Amino acid sequence: MPGLSFHQGSTLGQYDIFSGLDVDKKSITVTYADSQQILCSLRVPYEARHLIAYVRKHFADRRVIFAYEAGPTGYGLYDGLTAAGFPCLIAPASMIPVAPGQRVKNNRLDSKKIAIALRNGELKSIHVPSPLYRHLRHLTKQRDLLVRQITATKIRIKALCLFEGMAFPPGKWSRQVIEQLQRFSCSEAVRFRLDGLLAALEFNQRQLLQTMRALRRFCRQEEELWRCLGYLRSIPGIGLIVGTDLLARIGDWRQLAGHKVSQLGSFLGLVPTEHSTGEKVHRGSINRAGDRRLRSKLIQSAWAAIRKDPELLEFYQAVYKRHSPNQAARKAIVAVARKLTGRIFAILKEQRAYEVRPALRSRPLTAEEIRPGESLDGPQKQEEAQRSS
Repeated sequence: MPGLSFHQGSTLGQYDIFSGLDVDKKSITVTYADSQQILCSLRVPYEARHLIAYVRKHFADRRVIFAYEAGPTGYGLYDGLTAAGFPCLIAPASMIPVAPGQRVKNNRLDSKKIAIALRNGELKSIHVPSPLYRHLRHLTKQRDLLVRQITATKIRIKALCLFEGMAFPPGKWSRQVIEQLQRFSCSEAVRFRLDGLLAALEFNQRQLLQTMRALRRFCRQEEELWRCLGYLRSIPGIGLIVGTDLLARIGDWRQLAGHKVSQLGSFLGLVPTEHSTGEKVHRGSINRAGDRRLRSKLIQSAWAAIRKDPELLEFYQAVYKRHSPNQAARKAIVAVARKLTGRIFAILKEQRAYEVRPALRSRPLTAEEIRPGESLDGPQKQEEAQRSS
């Protein structure tokens, strides 16, 4: 969800100096502007204390606000400025206005562009998580990375077997399958590559197990995280994987107080796009904003939720009836995922467990209504689908 946002017309009355920052790993190019003109541009080393010292020396009696583009430098600059009492926005690159036809780009011009957009009230900040949730995000990112590497390695092993005309052992991935692959009779070069892939697979699987243990241990050690995770896991379809991903992305539950329930669905990219004019209203597919993997996991959770929550099952069936059979399941399950975001918002904001309520008209799903594993972000591997449920 967005953090600070400043709307046109309100910024000029709230602040006197608007500071646009273009940040790289060694330096910061900053442009200062007031309500009338650009005051100056300068370059300082990459440390918040240099910006703070300059502002306190030259703009001591004026209200100053900073903004910079989200990037690989993270939140260190934001932390330093806000700790000193200065408001700061971290704007997504896609939301910073760019003049049509501009053919010259450098650090000074970029910082000037941000300063002007900030003064005009055209910038909106990304959601900046607190340190606790940033650390949790490191663990969830590591877990997702290892899952992708494991999946990619398995695909490479199967591709090698297919290329060399070796029949892949029947059945799902198991210790028995690995042992049969290790006994395959093949050339020395193929054997070397296959053994390397098997070693990489074993290593990543071991790393994944250690990461899951570290993730669970980290949540248990932090009372707030463990409590919120318990509330999330009370929702049918949400387990440890999806719950920790949600907490890592949403951040501190106290920040939900200033937001509407619909904003969480928008934050996760589960609201429709719209292109309307006059009396004509046209809504398209979901906008796919936010974390693609989390959105996919939430859709997987929705498939599990409709089997355990009669109220969600009724909702799924009602949406299913309103669409043609070839797309009804996709649209209905995304609608359920969006409805899940409302439940997630409520239980985190109110700090209470979810209670499954009985439904009056629910009926079992028919074979036509079930398309397990379907996702708008591509087919999910069986292993990841099982982990997210």
